[in-house]
Amino acid sequence: QVQLAESGGGLVQAGGSLRLSCVASTGSFRTYSLGWFRQAPGKEREFVAAIKRYGGATFYADDVKGRFTVSRDNAKNTVYLQMNNLRPEDTAVYYCAAGQGLITSTMHSGAAYGSWGQGTQVTVSS
Repeated sequence: QVQLAESGGGLVQAGGSLRLSCVASTGSFRTYSLGWFRQAPGKEREFVAAIKRYGGATFYADDVKGRFTVSRDNAKNTVYLQMNNLRPEDTAVYYCAAGQGLITSTMHSGAAYGSWGQGTQVTVSS
């Protein structure tokens, strides 16, 4: 398993931006696909964005397309989630996840990822 540590969460006003980071402890970071998920109070965890291994294709949930950008720096073992034009409904705990062997049809599924971080709180005020 890979240990993951998120950072960058916080309190921001609607329309603002945050960049989340997630550092992975593995010597084979580039072989992992990475995802971001979120869970709001009283709601189920939902997919936000993902990036395939080796810095390949990216995937987004419909409600964050055009506002969020996922990227990775394989030299730093880090995946990022740049969040712009934040809305109150983006308030949640954000988790990064890592998995191997994912295919396109599973990138949005939490069950496909074997390792998870502890999460970082994002709060967007109106």
